[in-house]
Amino acid sequence: MMRVVVLGAAAGGGVPQWNCGCAVCRAAFADPALRRTQASVAVSADGAHWFLINASPDLRQQVIATPQLHPKEGALRHSPIAGVILTNGEVDAVAGLLSMREGWPFTIYAHAKVLAVLRANSIFNVLNEQLVRRQPIDIDQPFGLALQDGTPSGLVVTAFAVPGKAAWYLEGQVHPGGEAADGDTLGLTVTDKVTGTSVHVLTACARVTDELKARLAGAALVLFDGTVWRDDELIAAGLGHKTGQAMGHIAMAGDDGAIAALHDLGIAQRLFVHINNSNPALLADTAERKAVDEAGWTIPPDGMEVTP
Repeated sequence: MMRVVVLGAAAGGGVPQWNCGCAVCRAAFADPALRRTQASVAVSADGAHWFLINASPDLRQQVIATPQLHPKEGALRHSPIAGVILTNGEVDAVAGLLSMREGWPFTIYAHAKVLAVLRANSIFNVLNEQLVRRQPIDIDQPFGLALQDGTPSGLVVTAFAVPGKAAWYLEGQVHPGGEAADGDTLGLTVTDKVTGTSVHVLTACARVTDELKARLAGAALVLFDGTVWRDDELIAAGLGHKTGQAMGHIAMAGDDGAIAALHDLGIAQRLFVHINNSNPALLADTAERKAVDEAGWTIPPDGMEVTP
């Protein structure tokens, strides 16, 4: 039976952000229960071998806080992490790879455009490619996740393109992976080969298309981009100059927001992840959080395990 752990539910910078005095961050500095690390998810078919969806800058902290990811007792070098699937090239999706450089084999699965970003930055050469294989993945082409010895893990992944954008640090630069439209922002469908159960993970999504609705309809579990509550949230709060859309993220609220767009699709469990520190839905006593709860969505704490 597939197991899913939300290692971190926050957007870039986490909650609280180190230099932010907004209402959410002030509350989180005071209350550990409100704190969230940057978004990453772990999935497993057997509970012994795990695959990460994105490697957040907080990965070391997340591994320490997650017993499922601890080295097995008695082993000098060991990790149950067999691979990392990257959905984009943003800092909060790839920086954690640098914490995985201590000589343990695993596979990085990513679209060729994202692999090109890693290849263009020599700091990722600390991951010895004799141990850490980089496997390109194609859109809408299912592939099996394998353990280090090549044994099938029992999980099959299908990556699909969703509306989004390239990593912000590439703005105004020549993209190392070329200018093809798709590949910078992916959603993932992870399927347990034995049970047939599927989980959909979208940590970034600029809008919900009819095609995406059809893909998610009737899903057992969806983890979806919850970056901002309203599109102009950062501007209204004086925290930034970009809308959610400009950053490649759909709002939770509004006629075109995620809550309205994914309503009545028969999704059994719905979790928001990649939630920005500016988002008032993080606070339990707000009208925004009440609206999230009433719509059947969950704001997960870090470490929450979900069985689809």
